[in-house]
Amino acid sequence: MNTRAQQLQAFERLLDIMDDLREKCPWDKKQTLESLRHLTIEETYELGDAILDNDLPEIKKELGDLLLHIVFYAKIGSETNDFDIADVANSICDKLIDRHPHIYGDVVVENEEQVKQNWEKLKLKEGRTSVLEGVPKSLPALVKASRIQDKVKAVGFDWEETHQVWEKVQEEIAELQVEIAANNQDKMEAEFGDVLFSMINYARFLNINPEDALERTNKKFIKRFQYLESKATELGKSLSDMTLAEMDVFWEQAKKSKV
Repeated sequence: MNTRAQQLQAFERLLDIMDDLREKCPWDKKQTLESLRHLTIEETYELGDAILDNDLPEIKKELGDLLLHIVFYAKIGSETNDFDIADVANSICDKLIDRHPHIYGDVVVENEEQVKQNWEKLKLKEGRTSVLEGVPKSLPALVKASRIQDKVKAVGFDWEETHQVWEKVQEEIAELQVEIAANNQDKMEAEFGDVLFSMINYARFLNINPEDALERTNKKFIKRFQYLESKATELGKSLSDMTLAEMDVFWEQAKKSKV
């Protein structure tokens, strides 16, 4: 691997290139914090895909794309004298030191859970009035639910046993079934949300990341459906011309072949 000196040299090279692009490239010169935002979100999801696929060369590439965005934001900040890349780096360094008193101070912890609890307590001391303030409003709902549950767990608001969480899941499903029978659309939606929230909570107790689990299922479904499409094409048929029974034959083939 590269030495620390080589790593710093590579980072300086990126900073120099960013300076050039901002000065000379018409597209780069036009970008703002706001115009880059949606691109950064897209790059983050692409990194997430690469991680789920365990594609290390792609992970390296996507990390580079995200690093470029960080340098880009810092460059824009420096142009208005608000902050530069050193301020960004020092800010996170200061936070990490403050949030790890068991490393940089005299606090003693016994396990990971105590580290997380201390982290949330320190954030409250920094001026936050709620442990949930750190959950971004724009997070996708499934990810947000998971983060909410992690946050409240860190301050002791949690179930004690896994079976209690599963009982809550069953309770919420029963409540949903009542509203389905009553055909109350608004209450059905509310209860369906409760079912999802409780399932996400149950996943946490099983040490399963619900976002990753659902995305694995998405990828599996896509592969199997595309297998089905390819078989239909081989037969010279359109899926819309096939019966469900015909499609199910190929679906089962896909499952058996572990597609």
